[in-house]
Amino acid sequence: MDLIPCLFLVNQQRSFYVVVLMTVLLFSNTSFLSPADGYDPLDPNGNLTIRWDVLQQNDDGTQDVRLTIVNYQLFRHVELPGWKLSWKWPGNEVIWNILGAEATDQGDCSVFKGKQLPHCCEKEPVIIDLLPGAPYNKQVANCCKGGVLSSMMQDPGKYLAAFQMHIGSASDSSVPRLPARFTLGLPGYTCGEPFKVPPTKFFEDQGRRRTQALATWDVTCSYSQFRASSAPTCCVSLSAFYNNTIVPCPKCSCACHGDGAGCVKPGKLPPVLQLEHNEPPKPVVQCSDHMCPIRVHWHVKLSYTQYWRVKITVTNLNYVKNYSEWNLVVLHPNLRSVTQVFSFNYKPLNIYGNINDTGMLYGIQYYNDMLLQTGESGNVQTEMLLHKDPGIFTFKEGWAFPRKISFNGEECVMPSPDDYPRLPNTAHFDAQAASSVSISLLVLLLTVIVLS
Repeated sequence: MDLIPCLFLVNQQRSFYVVVLMTVLLFSNTSFLSPADGYDPLDPNGNLTIRWDVLQQNDDGTQDVRLTIVNYQLFRHVELPGWKLSWKWPGNEVIWNILGAEATDQGDCSVFKGKQLPHCCEKEPVIIDLLPGAPYNKQVANCCKGGVLSSMMQDPGKYLAAFQMHIGSASDSSVPRLPARFTLGLPGYTCGEPFKVPPTKFFEDQGRRRTQALATWDVTCSYSQFRASSAPTCCVSLSAFYNNTIVPCPKCSCACHGDGAGCVKPGKLPPVLQLEHNEPPKPVVQCSDHMCPIRVHWHVKLSYTQYWRVKITVTNLNYVKNYSEWNLVVLHPNLRSVTQVFSFNYKPLNIYGNINDTGMLYGIQYYNDMLLQTGESGNVQTEMLLHKDPGIFTFKEGWAFPRKISFNGEECVMPSPDDYPRLPNTAHFDAQAASSVSISLLVLLLTVIVLS
């Protein structure tokens, strides 16, 4: 008789211990919860890859190596002041010579005697790209972009950087060992450990001859928006032709006005600023309820028989930054039927096969690919013409507004769906009209009864 209650208690205790164990494992494993994993559902395979190719092993123990930084991200790019590649040598290795880049500090090379000292003797060197227009005798292929990397979709010709080094040991003729603890010097990026991959193959003589590296290692660096910034950097406002309401960016989207965040009132100029040359400037934004440097406005402009039109305006509210090679990524189910895009470039992002609901918008070169700082010219705008897909198109329940928008790979804060502009509510007026008709009929019926 007592067996069933005992089994019930045992099972209850076992469930309790399982829950406790799962809770401990969940919160003790920081990598499980860490946003540094950098997964982006709109670019699930995106990363920056550092490739270390050993090109030649010399008799004196030195090596010739080639480093390549490849941006495998679809829409996120590297802006000025650019990447700053760093690593930690396992021993006393030095960089004797370098082409296509340079170390920021030479370091202490006092142990060397002779006319020519190494280019860098730092234990943790910091390497930066050469600027455009560097002397030809210091260049290699794909170098000298000032550390800027385009995205794969936006400019496939500028999404990688490369330089070559002649490295060796400071004390003897031992072979240099592979460094560790790679960093890119870019906010939000975290790099893993090097892992060996098949040797890289190179083409010569216009592709007629193929050579390969002696050995190749890759380092994968992933991006996390949460690591890059503790607050969002853009927001979205909405409006439509069928509603007079303009839904603004949510309050305190990026910061709260008057909560220690500095800003400049509209119509006034910011104070004189002293900006760091090698560091990205901190935003000095126009005062607003949302306090975001970037505002994206989505306006449902017109409705035709078979098509509908949307106007998109991107406004820069940052006084100290121009955005070069900017881009927008929009998620909306009707993007599979884009008919025409005016004054912007457009490319669909078919990330998940036949699901074509995501697209990238970016400026036309030399026309509007530079989003200037806040002011009269601090905005870019376009209009899109979309076909009304039968079976899914509707203006009801906010369907005409985007599901997600990102600017330069940073997800923007959207208004709450409850606040979206709605179609005029005719049901209320229909109910009033029906009620009036019913009352009139009742009065008429009573009149007939009284007269009869």
